[in-house]
Parts: sequence; C-alpha cells; structure tokens
Amino acid sequence: MKRLLPALFLSLTAALSLAAAPSGYFSRSIFSDDFSGNGFGPRWGHYKSGSVVKDGVLVGITPEGSDHNAVDSVKFDPERDLEVSVKFRFVSDQAKGFNVWFDDKDYKGSHAGHICSVNVSPTSVAVGDGKTGNFRNDIYEKKKAVPPTITAEDKAMLASKNKNFPVKISLQDWHTLVAETKNDELTVIIDGKEVGSFKMEGAAHDHKTLVSLTTNKVDVNYDDFSIKGPAK
Repeated sequence: MKRLLPALFLSLTAALSLAAAPSGYFSRSIFSDDFSGNGFGPRWGHYKSGSVVKDGVLVGITPEGSDHNAVDSVKFDPERDLEVSVKFRFVSDQAKGFNVWFDDKDYKGSHAGHICSVNVSPTSVAVGDGKTGNFRNDIYEKKKAVPPTITAEDKAMLASKNKNFPVKISLQDWHTLVAETKNDELTVIIDGKEVGSFKMEGAAHDHKTLVSLTTNKVDVNYDDFSIKGPAK
C-alpha cells in the first residue's frame, strides 16, 4: 500500500494540472486585424477618433480639443462570452491608458449601451460593470447633472461595481492584454499572467454586440487585435 501512495499522488497531481490547463474555450474567431493593410478595414467604426493605421500598427489619437476620447470599434452578432486580445504599447508618459469596452448597442438601460469594461494604465487595471454601475441611465444622468446629484448611497453602490488591480507596465515596450467575459466573470491577463477577475452582472449580459478600443488621449499603439467566442 505504501508503494502505491506515491504513484497515486503523482496521478492526482497530473490530473489537477490537466484540469487547470487552458481549455481552448475561446476557439471561434469573430474578428481579427494585424493592421498590415492600408488603413482601417470596412468593419471598423469610429467615434470622435483621429486614430490612424500606420507602419503596421493602430495609432490611437484623440483629436485635440475633443470632448470625448477616441473610440475605434467593431460590431458583430450578439454574443455573451468573449475573449479580446490586443498587443499595446504606451509610447511615452503622455499615454494615460486605454479602455476595452464590451457594449450592446441594442440595450437601452445604460448610456451608449455600455455593459462592462477594462481600463489599462501604466499603474493600474480597473474593471467595471457599466450596465448596472457608472453608465446605468439614472446614475449617468445624476453624474452629468450640474451640480452632480449622486448620493452617498449611490457612491456606495458604485464602489461595489468596480475593482482596481495595481500593475506596473513599462513604457515603450509591447505588452499583450487578454480580457475574457465568461458567465458572470471578467478576467484580465497581461503578458500571460492573470491580473485579476471580477464577477458582475455586466459580464453575464448575453447580448454583447460591439467591442471598442478607447484611447485616453494619445500615445497608445495597438497591434494584433482579435475577438473570439466559444465554439458553437
């Protein structure tokens, strides 16, 4: 019996390792762009964006004086679970960061159909539930009011809808972001290492129809952008 125990332990360890291995859940390509062409392809949409494709990368640019950060987006048929992958580079210390937004342009309960998001800056990653948090219609209107009418109760609720993770992202180097919504959880991975995950109602929203890159001002480059879903 004693001789069997090491073998059983090794078998159990191997089984656990296999269970924890990537499952290939996101195996269906919805969209991809390596920006090797001349300009944006026909599936790209833009909102108040001065972004350009140059030298094989997407150069994110918010036009000077704009009242909204540059949005470059891709629409698709409704999905729930999604994996967004993009290489990114903060070119200088003028880069404040960028967002990956998951939206539903058919949903009327939040401003602009915002559902959930990942914000990446040189020092932090923030994930948020836009559907039931900051962009829920009534909350958004309260924040935009002059003066704002957000209450202490609203602020407490919003604190439960967002989560921040500290990171340290070097300037000028290329990094890879992977953001996954699976069931009710949004998980963020940078350079192959999990930064964190957060369960939220927005992640579970089963009618996401758009993913966008929102450049917070300037000096963010992107490459090898892809959107994947689970096999059907």
